[in-house]
Amino acid sequence: MSTPSRSAVVLASVLRLLRPAVRLLLRHGVAYPSFAAALKQVFLEAARDELAASGQKTTDSALSLLSGVHRRDVRQLRSIASEAPARDAMNMASQVVARWLSDVAFVDDEGAPLVLPRQAEGPGFDALVAAISTDVRPRAVLDELLRLGLVDEGAQGVRLLAPGFVPRQGFAEMVQLLGDNVHDHLAAACANVDGQQNFLEQAVFVDELTPASAAELHALAAKVWRQAFRQVMGEAQARFDHDQAHADPAQRTQRVRFGSYFHATDDHETTR
Repeated sequence: MSTPSRSAVVLASVLRLLRPAVRLLLRHGVAYPSFAAALKQVFLEAARDELAASGQKTTDSALSLLSGVHRRDVRQLRSIASEAPARDAMNMASQVVARWLSDVAFVDDEGAPLVLPRQAEGPGFDALVAAISTDVRPRAVLDELLRLGLVDEGAQGVRLLAPGFVPRQGFAEMVQLLGDNVHDHLAAACANVDGQQNFLEQAVFVDELTPASAAELHALAAKVWRQAFRQVMGEAQARFDHDQAHADPAQRTQRVRFGSYFHATDDHETTR
């Protein structure tokens, strides 16, 4: 029996990891023809990155040869820029939540986020926003957090509802987070496979469990994540503040994402 080629092994693995994404596409009205047409642009962008990394010219012929996309389509698609979703509002909201959960001025002795009055001499919501940027009105940030279902506003002040930035009311924001989180997770795993990096990318796996045991493990995983989040986010905030104050903008080129996930399903579910 012949040994599968590397390309066949990689293709089989990618097809498997795409299955949940394809289910998501189908549930929201994106069928194969639309996906296949859009995928040409992704292949061209990836081919352009690969050619640039190896010092080669990104000509139409080179892009077509590497990507397999027909030259006619290459000429048509090269002029189309990928549309990036508006990120400013969500980025500001996520930064506010992150500081709220990590800055000692805005948490209690046990590390839980305080209920913040809008304005106060001490810790308040407006002061929290101002600690990140004075260019955005605190009311606008609060309205965005309310829209996303992350906070509520009452007589006592503003209360954080979720132990992290997990929007439940904004579908576009949830999908954007899906793309950001899974993209960076997959990028780390692919870089490790290619030997380019040695990123942290590990998982615990166990099967033949009852639903009750799976639920117990989910609760434990969530507890461990909250502990890890506070520690890593606290240091991340300190490094961010330090680099903003002491490093030239040209040196601040790195983005970091640290995450955790938990998944449980019927062990007999089709995964091919």
